[in-house]
Amino acid sequence: MKNRERADRIMKILIKEAKIFRKPTIRRISKEENAFKTLITCLLSLRTRDENTAKASASLFKVADTPEKIVMLTDKKLEKLIHCSGYYKNKAKSIKHVSKVLLDKYDSKVPSTKEELLSIKGIGPKTANIVLCFAYGKCVIPVDTHVHRIPNRLGLVKTKTPEQTEVELMKVIPKKYWREVNTTLIRFGKNICVPISPKCSMCPISKLCKKIGVGKRR
Repeated sequence: MKNRERADRIMKILIKEAKIFRKPTIRRISKEENAFKTLITCLLSLRTRDENTAKASASLFKVADTPEKIVMLTDKKLEKLIHCSGYYKNKAKSIKHVSKVLLDKYDSKVPSTKEELLSIKGIGPKTANIVLCFAYGKCVIPVDTHVHRIPNRLGLVKTKTPEQTEVELMKVIPKKYWREVNTTLIRFGKNICVPISPKCSMCPISKLCKKIGVGKRR
């Protein structure tokens, strides 16, 4: 079976089966169709657990949910609001900077092109694609740790960096699935295809998986 055909079957199965698991905080926030909240939630989610992202974003947005309001916060107040997200001092600086750029350069609106998003210090490829995908409905593939790890384990790609994974996934995964890849693989990666000792006996795509790098499994 060719990789593209296998990828099609895998995505079809996982989109259906992963629905029983909770959506990531960013997807729940993005339902509000607020690009700024989506962007800030993504910045808060870096290097922390999803439940901490949920707490920090809820705490912050109760007080400040626009670039104007965030810029008006003192550093100490902003740090306190997002403290539970971890690395809060660096995140506070990044959120302040991004908010100021949006205020000064983009009339408080979040840009809708990857080039413009990446031009803002603090916004990387994953964050840019999350905004484009979930806030603006564009067909892109945001690659986080799960989206990088799982396709390599499945044998759909053979890559060393998330940037390489994004390029290779666009070659093998049919475009109709691109907007579902991130959410689906995060749900699947947190509950079944975990990094250590994956639950292969419960996996709906076990027969389609090459199990590359998998040692102990359940």
